[in-house]
Amino acid sequence: MSKIIRIGTRNSELALWQAYLVQGQLEKLDYQTEIVELSSVGDEILDIPLHQIGSMGVFTKTLDVAMLRGQIDIAVHSLKDVPTQLPETIVQAAVLKRADVHDVIVYKGTEEELIADNATIATGSLRRTAQWLHKYPTHNLTDLRGNVNTRLQKLEDNNWNGAIFAKAGLERINLLPSNHLVLDWMIPAPAQGAIMITALDSQPEVLEACAQLHHKETALCVGIERDFMSTLEGGCTAPIGGYAEIIQDKVAFKGLLSAIDGVEQKGVFRIANIKDATVLGKECAREILANGGDVLMKEIKKVIKK
Repeated sequence: MSKIIRIGTRNSELALWQAYLVQGQLEKLDYQTEIVELSSVGDEILDIPLHQIGSMGVFTKTLDVAMLRGQIDIAVHSLKDVPTQLPETIVQAAVLKRADVHDVIVYKGTEEELIADNATIATGSLRRTAQWLHKYPTHNLTDLRGNVNTRLQKLEDNNWNGAIFAKAGLERINLLPSNHLVLDWMIPAPAQGAIMITALDSQPEVLEACAQLHHKETALCVGIERDFMSTLEGGCTAPIGGYAEIIQDKVAFKGLLSAIDGVEQKGVFRIANIKDATVLGKECAREILANGGDVLMKEIKKVIKK
């Protein structure tokens, strides 16, 4: 293939790390590449909560438009930020092997102060807010926006006890501090820790190149999680957690729909054979909807649309 593959990416440090990872893997396969940096709406508007700025695709639309205009050949995304419905003619070209899925809280002071009744915790995620409030209902939650570096600096600059991050993001750019706790009780966002490459369906050579980076096991698991989210009719900012993992010849899935204030939760846990797992996410979502999740989802949407 003589064509240079133009790799589109957001221009944050983490997004660039992901793009360079893809570039390195493609170049090991003897493909020529170049990085094209772009800024997304989600990166530019930092003074409004994420769920209030039309958050479906807020981090991906700029790259979608650049691809449709022929400015880039592929786009590299944090998969948890990608809407479950891709634009027409844009397809999933590959899902890379997943990193750690856990959330962590980076804290100041002592661990005792972190869980004290009046603690203030920062996060821009409704999912993290809801699960944290369910466990610590007396805490104050404050909005936190920006790339990883910006959010860490805001934690340093403000009188907050802690802020919640994806562990994989901090580890990828060597910013995970020692003063953190892994939140192994918090169910991650669907597809957290995974990287997706998208491309046009009319570019077979590009699709063939990307297919060599595809990790089938990760793709199966994140597909289940994203089916769970889409069947609940929740966007990537709704308070929905979902995590699937392969254990020998089976897939275990746990999912959660939370009220934004954390008081009410609808959860599900199932194990299925791998051959039956493609419908697991949808089935688990339907179970939650049938058990009162439909009413809860309507209430959540009212808040998100405000």
